[in-house]
Amino acid sequence: MIFTRRKALQVGAAGAGGLLLSGCDALNDSQSFKDGLAGVGRLHELTQRTIIGDSLAREFTEADMSPVFKANGSLRVADPAYRALLVGGFAQWALRVDGLVHRPLALPLTALQAMPQRTQITRHDCVEGWSAIGKWQGPQLGAILSQAGLMPGARYVVFHCADKLEGKPFYESIDLVEAFHPQTILAWRMNDAPLTEPHGAPIRLRVERQLGYKQAKYIMRIELRESLAGLYGGRGGFWEDNRGYQWWAGI
Repeated sequence: MIFTRRKALQVGAAGAGGLLLSGCDALNDSQSFKDGLAGVGRLHELTQRTIIGDSLAREFTEADMSPVFKANGSLRVADPAYRALLVGGFAQWALRVDGLVHRPLALPLTALQAMPQRTQITRHDCVEGWSAIGKWQGPQLGAILSQAGLMPGARYVVFHCADKLEGKPFYESIDLVEAFHPQTILAWRMNDAPLTEPHGAPIRLRVERQLGYKQAKYIMRIELRESLAGLYGGRGGFWEDNRGYQWWAGI
């Protein structure tokens, strides 16, 4: 099933998504074509969620861990503010949690480390076709959102990141179902060591029932929103906006 899901996204990105980005005017201007792609993604989401419910992603043992865990996407952040934080060991960094919340938060790394921690050994499945098993540690995202107190209109959790790709800010988003899943954590530790820059320091999202492109790195801010409309390209993430990837990336 993982292979099938990957292939579907690869075909979508190289085919339909690629056409949208390559300037094929007939498709680019066709709202019915765009709506059709969105409809297929929504159908897949509804079907899979009906099947898997609130089940957990498979967890592994330390003996299963990959000897090398490939870092991909951004490997270095050029932003001067980020580089200053990195040099200082992120002592001056704080995670902002705002938007549709009753209590906006500014949580330093020490506060996240002091919260109850979840440790999980899971498989990272990339749409490019490779997988790796790694060990992650961090607080559950749901606990942080509960601390902030969600307003009734909150439906999406948006992760604003320090890196840019192709000159565009990187961001990702998930809904509240995945946000409150017990395996969805903000990892600050990987394979028993603090995250390195290539792997997303100071924290990265681990949403274990989703493909790798949803695992946002270098998270600076979490924003609660009612809608994704009007946010960058409006499709909920950098890869979704710019490569035609589906917003729902369940595996």
